[in-house]
Amino acid sequence: MDAITRKAAKFVAQADATSAPAEARQAARIGIVDCVGVMLAGAREPAVELVAKIATPVSGSNEAPRAVDGKSYGAADAALINGVAAHVLDYDDVALAGHPSTVLVPAILSEGHHVRASGKDAIDAYLVGYELWAHLSNLEPGHLHDRGFHPTAVMGTLAAGAAAARLNRLSVEETVNALAIAASFASGLVANFGSMTKSLHAGRAAQAGIQAVRLAKEGYTGSSDAVEHRVGFLNAFSPSGSPNLAPDAFRIGEEWMAARFGVNIKRYPTCYATHRSIDAMLDLAQQHDLSAEGIEKINVQTGITQRTMLRNSRPKTGLEAKFSMEFAMASAVIARKVGLSELTDGFVCRPDVQSMLERVEVSVSDDKAGADLPFAPFDLVSVTLKDGVTHRHDPVEHAKGSWQLQLGRDELKDKFKECAQLRVSEEEADRLFERLYRIEEVGDLRELAIF
Repeated sequence: MDAITRKAAKFVAQADATSAPAEARQAARIGIVDCVGVMLAGAREPAVELVAKIATPVSGSNEAPRAVDGKSYGAADAALINGVAAHVLDYDDVALAGHPSTVLVPAILSEGHHVRASGKDAIDAYLVGYELWAHLSNLEPGHLHDRGFHPTAVMGTLAAGAAAARLNRLSVEETVNALAIAASFASGLVANFGSMTKSLHAGRAAQAGIQAVRLAKEGYTGSSDAVEHRVGFLNAFSPSGSPNLAPDAFRIGEEWMAARFGVNIKRYPTCYATHRSIDAMLDLAQQHDLSAEGIEKINVQTGITQRTMLRNSRPKTGLEAKFSMEFAMASAVIARKVGLSELTDGFVCRPDVQSMLERVEVSVSDDKAGADLPFAPFDLVSVTLKDGVTHRHDPVEHAKGSWQLQLGRDELKDKFKECAQLRVSEEEADRLFERLYRIEEVGDLRELAIF
C-alpha cells in the first residue's frame, strides 16, 4: 500500500472529481462565490495595498491574471494579493478548523487564468485541495491552534499546492514533489491573529502552493515521504505528538469530506469562534429590548480553543476586535449588529463600547470539540441586568450560515452583493454572482473578468 504522500499525489492527479456527491460540489461552488465577494470587499484594505507593493506587476501578457488592485501579476503574486484581500476582513468562510476557500480560490483563479482552466476544472481543483486538507487533518487528534499554528497557513499550503497541481495536470511523480515542496513552505502563527499578518497567512499559502507546483513542473524535487516521515510534515506540526501515520488511516478518495463538512458561510466579519455567541446575543437583545445602560454583565461560555483564538479582551482597533468575544457581545448589544461598519477603530474606541467590554465575562468549557471545528459542542450566553433579572439563551450548537444551517441562494447573493458593491456596480455584482454560481458552465476562467 502506498504511504501517505504518494497516496495523496495519486488522488490529486487521478481522482474523478465529477463523481463527488452533489453536496461536495455545492460546497465548492458556494465557497468560490463567497470568497470572490469578500475578496472584492477587502480589495482596498491597507494590508492589501502594502502586500501589492512588494509584488511585481507584469505587462503585455494575457497569461498574467489581474489582482484586486486592477494590475496584472504572475499567478503566484496575484494569488498572494488576492488571498490577503479575501482574508483581511475575516469575512470568508470557515471549515476544517481554518479557512479553505480563502486559500484555494485565489490560487485556483490565478493559476486557472494562466492555464486557461474551465469552471469545471476550478470545481475539481477546489475539491482535491479540500479533500487533501480534510483527510490530513483527520490523522491528527489534536488541534493546530493549541500548538500555535494557523491551519489556514499550514494545511492550506498543501491544499493550494494540490489545487494548482490538478490545474496543471501534473503527473503523480510531479505531484509528489509539489506536495513535498509545499510541505516545507507551510507556516503561520496564531500569535499574529488580530494583526495584518493573519491575512498574509492566506495569501502566502495560496502563493506558495503555486510556487511549489511551478518548481515541481520544472523538475525540482522533494522527498517522497515528506508528509509521513518521522521528521516530516505531520509530525513536525503535530499538537498531540502522535498523528496516525498508518497508510490505511489516510482514507482520501474513500469518502468525500466536502459533502460531510462543507463550508460555513460567515454572517459577521469576525473570527468564527464568536459567531454562535453573536447569534445568541442578538436574539436576546431583540427579544428583551436590551440596552447597554441596563446591563450589569454578560456571561459567555465557550470552548478552550475558541478562547485561545479570541486573544483580545480589550481591543483598541478594528483588527484586534475581530478576535475579541468581549467586543462581539458589546457590538451586538450597542449596535444590534456586528458588521463591517462596526469593525472600525472609531467604533471600537467609543466610550460606550469600551465600557461594555469590561462587563463581559468569558469562561471556557472542557467539553470535547466538534469533528470539523475545534469548538466546544455549543456556546452559552446569559445577560444579567442591573435590576437583578437574568436572561439566558438556549445553547447554540450551529451558527446561522453554517453547513448545518445553510444560507439560501438569495441570502448568499445578498451577502455577495453587500461585499462586491464596495468595488463594482450593482449590475456588475448581479452579473458576477450569476456567473460564479453557475461556474461549471464557464469554458475559460478568463471569461469571468472578475477584476
